[in-house]
Amino acid sequence: MFKNLMVYRVGAEWQADVEKIEEALAAGRFVECGATQAQSIGWVPPRGVEHGVLVEAIDGHLLLKLMVEQRVLPSSVVKRRVEEMAAAEEAQNGRKPGKKALKEMKEFATQELLPMAFTKQGSIRVWIAPQQRLLMIDASSPARAEEVVSLLIKSLDGLSLHLIQTAESPAVCMAAWLMDGQPPHEFTIDRDCELKSGDEMKSVVRYARHALDIEEVRMHLQSGKAPTKLALSWRDRVSFILTDTLQIKKISFLDLVFEGKDKPAKDEAFDADMSLSTLELGELIPALIEGLGGEHDFFGSAPASTETSKPTLVKETALEGAAPWD
Repeated sequence: MFKNLMVYRVGAEWQADVEKIEEALAAGRFVECGATQAQSIGWVPPRGVEHGVLVEAIDGHLLLKLMVEQRVLPSSVVKRRVEEMAAAEEAQNGRKPGKKALKEMKEFATQELLPMAFTKQGSIRVWIAPQQRLLMIDASSPARAEEVVSLLIKSLDGLSLHLIQTAESPAVCMAAWLMDGQPPHEFTIDRDCELKSGDEMKSVVRYARHALDIEEVRMHLQSGKAPTKLALSWRDRVSFILTDTLQIKKISFLDLVFEGKDKPAKDEAFDADMSLSTLELGELIPALIEGLGGEHDFFGSAPASTETSKPTLVKETALEGAAPWD
């Protein structure tokens, strides 16, 4: 259910009331792009059922889903249309259009071509763990996650979020783990790593499916290269990549998680996936934060402890060149 997570602390003053969240998100339901609209963003049912609820609550955890649709209009197509318009202008008036005229032509060409552009959709899941006062965003980049955070704060009254920051730098900790081969309790170092120098050369060394407990890796660290990505496993149940910005990427559940579990029926698969994901990751994330020296408490009354609690069962925008949504 989750592939990449950015972890945020929820301010103590905000309460996760499902009905209020549902009502707030309903005002921003997703609507497909209009003919001349470059991008549309809105909330959709996480379960994928048309007209379903926008907030899924399972085992004390909440799941939201943001949909983004963009019209894909390559810049080369716009450029060709502008050139056609400029040639026609020159033929009619006997002179080439100036910069201002070309800019207006580009804007006109964009609006003219948008209705013919294909659309693409992407979605981002948002997981709220109220008991732990954590909010996780399944985004592949910090910039994308921050856009979602801005939308959430705008939509949900009283919500305050702060990106989790640990007492010790992830890069410093990862370097120490690689040097002495001793990751935090219940974590193991896997076989992928990226090291980057801090000088003007920005040299990068990558290891893929390679043993990391070797002298060569330690020599790179001693020469000043710092880990930016490191593959880890937790309790032999979950594998992931930890980054120097505290992103959790490429999450994968290992075979041990599924031992003794029957394959759920089709209509139960969503609930089973969410229960499994939130249970395993709901324990992994606090353990990882603790392994990085604990958390800075930015909210004062927000919990600084990272102890986990068991859940109670009850637009390329549209235009080429912009970054695509995940």
